[in-house]
Amino acid sequence: MATHSLIPAGEYKTSYAADTTIFPTVTSRNAAILALILVACAPLVFDRYILSLMIQIGYLSIAALGLNILVGFTGQISIGHAAFFGFGAFSSAWLNNVHGIPVFFAIPLAGLMTTAAGLIFGLPAARLKGLYLAIATLAAQYILQDFFARASWFSGGVAGTVAYPFSIFGYAFDTDARYFYVVLSYMVLCFVLATNLMRSRDGRALVAVRDHYLSAEMMGINLTKYRTLSFGISAFFAGIGGALYAHYLQFVSVEGFTILFSIQFLGMIIIGGLGSIMGTILGTIFMVLLPEAMEWLTSSLAGGAIDRALSLKNNISYLREMAIGAVIVLFLMFEPDGLAHRWKQIKAYWKLYPFAH
Repeated sequence: MATHSLIPAGEYKTSYAADTTIFPTVTSRNAAILALILVACAPLVFDRYILSLMIQIGYLSIAALGLNILVGFTGQISIGHAAFFGFGAFSSAWLNNVHGIPVFFAIPLAGLMTTAAGLIFGLPAARLKGLYLAIATLAAQYILQDFFARASWFSGGVAGTVAYPFSIFGYAFDTDARYFYVVLSYMVLCFVLATNLMRSRDGRALVAVRDHYLSAEMMGINLTKYRTLSFGISAFFAGIGGALYAHYLQFVSVEGFTILFSIQFLGMIIIGGLGSIMGTILGTIFMVLLPEAMEWLTSSLAGGAIDRALSLKNNISYLREMAIGAVIVLFLMFEPDGLAHRWKQIKAYWKLYPFAH
């Protein structure tokens, strides 16, 4: 009797746990571990400029992760995310400066303080949606900005406040090479936490609220609870990212948390992919490197006919904003599912290569 080898067609999963596993294959798990090891070796290879970009990608991706949970996974909207990012930055500096709490503990406590602020401003989400909720979050942006400017006891007012370097047992992480590992550790922890959250019952409830809130309510999901909770979770990650930002720059000023910064956060998750954990990282990398690419482009064109016609060197800031807006529009038109979707298509192609389907 002839025997035939069976070639699996597609993915056959027999349990919910298998369907929601973080790493579907051993190869993907090993690839993630290898990538993490290679990233950890970055301070041994790259100079301070590259490390500063990687650190920036780290704390911004943590904050953008919170916004993606709110917008991408839960279907809510927020255009005031930068204000919560700033609240986390000021909170960590305030806890350390005024109350003497070590930075090691001040960062997670700042995340919890920002969570409380997010829950308060998230209360309108129980009754508002769509454009009305967007306007409510816009109000939160300006309320917190005004609070930062006036509450000198908390933020130092318009003069800003000092944030001391991260340290453990007297060892200060006051260089880019050292602080890189602090940001990397928080980044790994936050992304693992978010990934496991979306695999849990509460995470599935958040997605159900996004997909069809009436059906979710009929299934017994408390819409008020989960809509408000999503704002708290989003604010927590924003607070952690803001605290890491504060202790990296070692100074926090109210001018850094404008509505434009909130739009940039939205750009990160739209370009990366709404409802995608990995897309958050891809979108953040893209948005951080975009201004650098614009800087390189204008430097390359300097002195030429285009430079003389458009005065590129004198209008670089405007070109950056124009580029960000143009990129968001182009992605919405031609790649609405973001870079994460494109990456999945590339993986699927090579997984089946050379067999076309």
